[in-house]
Amino acid sequence: MKLTENTIFITGGGTGIGRGLAQALHKLGNKVIISGRRKERLDATTKANPGMDSVELDISDPANITAVAKKLIADYPALNVLINNAGIMLIDDAAGKIDDQLLTSTVTTNLLGPIRLTSALIEHLKKQAKSTIIYNTSALAFVPLALTAVYSSTKAALHSYVLSQRYKLKATSVSILEISPPWVQTDLLNSKEEPRAMPLKEFIEETIKILGTDAEEIVVEQAKPFRNNPGPNESALVTQFNDMMIAPKP
Repeated sequence: MKLTENTIFITGGGTGIGRGLAQALHKLGNKVIISGRRKERLDATTKANPGMDSVELDISDPANITAVAKKLIADYPALNVLINNAGIMLIDDAAGKIDDQLLTSTVTTNLLGPIRLTSALIEHLKKQAKSTIIYNTSALAFVPLALTAVYSSTKAALHSYVLSQRYKLKATSVSILEISPPWVQTDLLNSKEEPRAMPLKEFIEETIKILGTDAEEIVVEQAKPFRNNPGPNESALVTQFNDMMIAPKP
């Protein structure tokens, strides 16, 4: 991916990985527009990065997605990069009754949201000389975390959708990329101080470096064992990983 002179729209850009990507790409000389539901987070991010813009977006609301997409196309006709980053991660219980609100909100935000937003912008992106759609999935798409079974499932589904969309757009000017983060120190599951998680700064630096190559999958070194796991014997790592995650902290 070309890392400069783009016009980039990032969902969930006020916190965590979204904010980290927004700031890194802003510093590289791109026009960056971030979105999210919490205006105070958006304002804090744009204030810290003069020249960055923001727009409020509820990725779970189809009507809001349509309205924001129209506004983006009108206000930023050079828009050529979409980063689908927004997502929620909640603890569930696959061994018991799943709360329907948790199920619906997670699927709507993590899976339907990025598909709907991409669909609303795809014809505009096809008209650009060169454009890129990036999906932020997760290493949990390949090795699920049983404590967040619904979240992990949405990321696996999104990975599958990426493969189909990449195939369908192979003869166009649109490139489809996928970022699959490992556990990163963010607000998800209150992981900012979690020593077992990858520091956000390190993750962003390594991710930007890989983004600047021809790679279609952006997988940092720490996530590679997860990405490489699916196969006939994949249950062994799934069991090992989940046993580690539920073990008491030393």
